[in-house]
Amino acid sequence: MATIAGLYEAHHRSCDEAFADAENAAAEGAWDQARTTTAHFVSLLELHLRSEEETLFPAFEAKTGMQGGPTAMMRLEHGQMRSLLGSLSAAVAARSGDDFAGAAETLLVLMQQHNLKEENILYPMCDRALDDATLLETIARQLSA
Repeated sequence: MATIAGLYEAHHRSCDEAFADAENAAAEGAWDQARTTTAHFVSLLELHLRSEEETLFPAFEAKTGMQGGPTAMMRLEHGQMRSLLGSLSAAVAARSGDDFAGAAETLLVLMQQHNLKEENILYPMCDRALDDATLLETIARQLSA
């Protein structure tokens, strides 16, 4: 049976692969490819963040009554990631390998720390609190879009 952790962790890996593709293209100075791979990564990560913010977090908060806890921190970090996504896109548009590398390095550290918190703390909490097949189907559908 699918779990919240399983669905989102698999999507984390998809985002990681897309990020690596964008990093590689930019590092090689293949700017047309970097534009495509960065756009794909941005789209994939945004899909992930929206699914959490619009579906998972509200369901968890409603069930547990926790409004200022882990979901508040995750939303804050999502905002930081979105800012860095803008920096990556701007670096690709400017064909600046240095700017891309700087933003990518910061984003990588943030994503690694963020994903660890989600995978080790938040997702297990959600799986314990939310026993809802419809929610799982909704998340699976969102992440496969």
